[in-house]
Amino acid sequence: MELRALHYFVTVAEELHFGRAAQRLSIVQSAVSQQITRLERELGVRLLERTSRRVRLTPAGERVLATARETLAAAARVRVVAGEPAAVLRIGTASCATWRLDRALDRLRVSERPAEPKLIDLPVTARLAAVRDGELDLALVRGAIASSAMTVVRAWSEPVHAVLARDHPAAGTSAIGLHLLDPRGLRLPARESDPPLHDALLAALPVAPLRPPAGDVSNVLFEVGRDPGGWTLMPAEQLTGSRSERLLHVPFDPPVAVDGHVVTSLATPKPCVASYVAAFAD
Repeated sequence: MELRALHYFVTVAEELHFGRAAQRLSIVQSAVSQQITRLERELGVRLLERTSRRVRLTPAGERVLATARETLAAAARVRVVAGEPAAVLRIGTASCATWRLDRALDRLRVSERPAEPKLIDLPVTARLAAVRDGELDLALVRGAIASSAMTVVRAWSEPVHAVLARDHPAAGTSAIGLHLLDPRGLRLPARESDPPLHDALLAALPVAPLRPPAGDVSNVLFEVGRDPGGWTLMPAEQLTGSRSERLLHVPFDPPVAVDGHVVTSLATPKPCVASYVAAFAD
């Protein structure tokens, strides 16, 4: 039994889609199918149920998945002990942790060539400059980036929610239309705090903000919390796990989303870029 086959199986099990798994692995889909078929033949069980519409784990596949992950992690540790240290991967990000970041770090640690991520908290502008200058291996950025000096690849899309004061008129709704919120209550952080995200949120608005953007996210949330008509927009993953006595967040209907990007230097090899993107992909 090859570690490669287990790696392919874990990837397919996470994606539940052979095409997306092949993209993550940077190989053709037929090679993934062949490895899974060979692994099933060696084990004498079906690991995946495949139809034209979906892929799902069998009961045996569920059992094998946990052990396969443990085996890959153990193999990575063996490489380190044997003298192949995990490469330090410097990742520029914001200070808030999200489930996507946690999941990506796990994926990077148990990949075929394990990487030991090191998170570096920097403002977006400094984050991009550090990638360009070789001080970071990659940066995570929400919103569009246009650059001929770096490689920018879309990796995920996440919902944007309205953040409201708890006594806001829309606070009792399960979802709200963006056009129904009073533009007079909208507050946005100053553009310099996060230019790509600011521009993406601005592009989603049906009308231009009536108040000039000011301050950072903390200041905006403070202002929203003390104004019964105040509101702002934030990526939902950034809000996960947050608790506030004065604020709550509500999804939009129809949904509003912002794209997340992995940014690397032009010198980063394409297979490495593909593996970084796959780690953060939906």
